[in-house]
Amino acid sequence: QVQLVESGGGLVQAGGSLKLSCAASGRTFSSYAMGWFRQAPGKEREFVAVVDWSGGVTGYADSVKGRFTISRDNAKNTVTLQMNSLKPEDTAVYYCAAPYRARYMSYDSGDYYFWGQGTQVTVSS
Repeated sequence: QVQLVESGGGLVQAGGSLKLSCAASGRTFSSYAMGWFRQAPGKEREFVAVVDWSGGVTGYADSVKGRFTISRDNAKNTVTLQMNSLKPEDTAVYYCAAPYRARYMSYDSGDYYFWGQGTQVTVSS
């Protein structure tokens, strides 16, 4: 079992930065790939970034590549999403998630079972 709690969201101007954190409970956290997803009003939840169990392999949506960085600290049971050069279209609720199959790195939200409650990110123009 993995329980997830996101933090770090807020209001920022376009071009600014935010750092989201996801705190995980459960001794098996280090076994899981971890993903970040987001959902804007009226839109489907979409993939943002994923990191493998070790932190050595990452993947990004094209829309955030070069601007966002995902990382993890297994000693602290945390996953972070550093977001730079933010744009108004990045406005959404951001969720961290862990997959059904612990080490499976997926871009598909349907492959994820454990979800946090989400944190709001609002980017003003």
